[in-house]
Amino acid sequence: MRTFVIGDIHGGLLALEQVLEKANVTEKDTLIFLGDYVDGWSHSTQVIDFLIDLKSRQNCICIRGNHDQLALDWLENRHEDFDEEMWYKHGGKATVEGYSILSEEKKKEHIAFLESLQDFYLDDQNRLFVHAGFTNLSGVTYEFFSKLFYWDRTLWESALALDPNLKPDDLFYPKRFTVYKEVYIGHTPVTRIGKTVPVQKACVWNVDTGAAFKGPLTIMNVDTKEFWQSEPLNELYSNERGRN
Repeated sequence: MRTFVIGDIHGGLLALEQVLEKANVTEKDTLIFLGDYVDGWSHSTQVIDFLIDLKSRQNCICIRGNHDQLALDWLENRHEDFDEEMWYKHGGKATVEGYSILSEEKKKEHIAFLESLQDFYLDDQNRLFVHAGFTNLSGVTYEFFSKLFYWDRTLWESALALDPNLKPDDLFYPKRFTVYKEVYIGHTPVTRIGKTVPVQKACVWNVDTGAAFKGPLTIMNVDTKEFWQSEPLNELYSNERGRN
């Protein structure tokens, strides 16, 4: 049995199907999805249907992303919790259009799925999987504000800025990077630093390779670090803009 982690999908079902096939995923494998299943390309609702079906057949751990929470807030009419106009511009438009043709029964099924998403997952090897990050120096169980699990960018920014010559036992070494053996995140595309493959900084692995924009979707074996990628999403959905 293998364990795979999958980066932000953003409605790109065609890419998800590609990477699962390229990695030869079987029902014996564990799949850890880092969140942001919706908002971007036109298959947001189909991605959720796909994940619901997949979870019924194999071990899938689905983490909550900020876009998933925004979609849930919209579906449950909690408009006071976010700027709906801004969400619409950042991928929500495709999600709204997708739900416009679904039955109320299907919407309820999706709401149940979105409500069931986990803020984080910590495995038996002390490897943390979280959409965005955490801020408490003692780790996720001490976090004061759960929204930071899917909104925080400071963990990744700190990892990028860290002096590579610093050692974990150095007084100036950030304590957040000593709590877990490895941390797997999405949320902030590595395309922002000119990359399209997973990037490791300190103990943090960023697996968001820009699928919401013009990058590929990535699936990675967390034990071997081997990874597989889809075609760039703007090529798979050539008639769409995604979040570009």
